[in-house]
Amino acid sequence: MDLIPRHQCLVYAGSPNLHLRAVSLVIREKLKQQHRCVYLNSEPMVAGMRSYLAAAGVDVEHEVRETNLVLSSERPHLVNDRFEIRGMLGALQGELEDALRDGYAGLWATGDMTWEMGPDRDVEKLTEYERSLDEFLRKHPQMGGICQYHANTLSKEFLDQGVRLHPAIFINETLSILNPQFRPT
Repeated sequence: MDLIPRHQCLVYAGSPNLHLRAVSLVIREKLKQQHRCVYLNSEPMVAGMRSYLAAAGVDVEHEVRETNLVLSSERPHLVNDRFEIRGMLGALQGELEDALRDGYAGLWATGDMTWEMGPDRDVEKLTEYERSLDEFLRKHPQMGGICQYHANTLSKEFLDQGVRLHPAIFINETLSILNPQFRPT
């Protein structure tokens, strides 16, 4: 059993690029552990992640070409700017199944909720999604990841609920802690 849950949140303020180094180092480690890694965010953030991964010694082009690393700004889970929970969970399940079928130890994914949810900032929908994701991760020990929450772009209600829905908080590449505010379903 993992000491720190694999479903973590990262709450940050200020420029989103301030946490790219830490996340890139986690991705580098997960790649070494034979996990397929998925980074979902806007085009500028994907470009920034490429730079930080390269600075961390990752051969980004090789890892992408070999499908060890997926860097994407596509959002098929948004339909008419509405976040589709089943679409997002289905995509993650498909990615996990593909990774396991391709011989990976598992799948590790991260994305920024401001970007992922688009303009759809429905707290009830967030609650349903994060609870469903947590249940999915508990059933699939080969998967883990970090949900990123930008404090400057999300309402206090949305941010507070997002934090309560994660069993662990990502501090940096070497430290994650149990979340004392976590409210399991």
